[in-house]
Amino acid sequence: MKELIDKLYETNSLSPEELKILIDNRNPEVAEYLFEKARAVRVENYGYDVYIRGLIEFTNYCKNDCYYCGIRRSNCKANRYRLTKEEILECCQVGYDLGFRTFVLQGGEDEYFTDEKIIDIVDSIKTRYPDCALTLSIGEKSYKSYKAYFDAGADRYLLRHETANPDHYRKLHPKAQSLENRKHCLYNLKIIGYQVGCGFMVGSPYQTTDCLVEDLIFIKELEPHMIGIGPFIPHKDTPFGHKEGGSLELTLFLLAIIRLMLPAVLLPATTALGTIHPRGRELGLMAGANVVMPNLSPKYVRKKYMLYNNKISTGDEAAESLNDLKKRIEAIGYQISVSRGDHKSVLVEELVF
Repeated sequence: MKELIDKLYETNSLSPEELKILIDNRNPEVAEYLFEKARAVRVENYGYDVYIRGLIEFTNYCKNDCYYCGIRRSNCKANRYRLTKEEILECCQVGYDLGFRTFVLQGGEDEYFTDEKIIDIVDSIKTRYPDCALTLSIGEKSYKSYKAYFDAGADRYLLRHETANPDHYRKLHPKAQSLENRKHCLYNLKIIGYQVGCGFMVGSPYQTTDCLVEDLIFIKELEPHMIGIGPFIPHKDTPFGHKEGGSLELTLFLLAIIRLMLPAVLLPATTALGTIHPRGRELGLMAGANVVMPNLSPKYVRKKYMLYNNKISTGDEAAESLNDLKKRIEAIGYQISVSRGDHKSVLVEELVF
């Protein structure tokens, strides 16, 4: 297995067959060797900096009915809310004062928030905080909509593809949603000029090693700037509420593989990792991740944006406990960076032009 890891480290690529062998034959010794390589590549590209993103979950209304998601349209038990523009700007001010230089507006596919409303919010944030990056994570839209958000000032867009296998995708989503359109959106975002993020759930129902290999191959082809992966965690009020969750061990292993495949990628240690293990995010950083996303949402809505059971919404996840998070990150040899935390390619472009 170490030979395959060395090859991945040196070439940033493995064949589908080699990836499957590596995943299926992993063990603690192999994993630690992989993590060492991933940390080396991460330090080579970004040093010991950890970039913080201020997450603002501004609506939990969603027109979609994904079988795994707690804010799916059919979940009548969800306590719905929408933040006003003024509340969103207040979240940004709190974050800015704390040292955040990236804000992430995340929400369900809420048709109340028309293009005009999103453009107004984006423009207001960028006008008030011109030295900050703004990321949107609001689902599948048309090319025209994505372009309008970009022209208004949005810098990045997160759109998890969830799975690159069409059959698996159909098992996770109703017929109205398609993997083809998901991928089309991702490529549109790249064409427009966003820093683009995709990602998938680890251990989602019906997932096989072959599915994971397809995810990795798709990611390699897309070459996104950001990749968000985390363990599947069931939500009790969904069709998958009784399913087994994904494992910390496999998620960390895949994080490290992704770091070696795309050395300059921005790779979050996700909230889901912190939910299934008290040191989940630190372990993610030690596996090659270099981003964390504390929550800037108002306290009264944090428990309402419940994508899965037991999502952490207080303590270190809350922006108010940023100092505790800093200490935990420093304890493993890294430090929080007060910067936009752009992808290396963007920094190179700025130097060239």
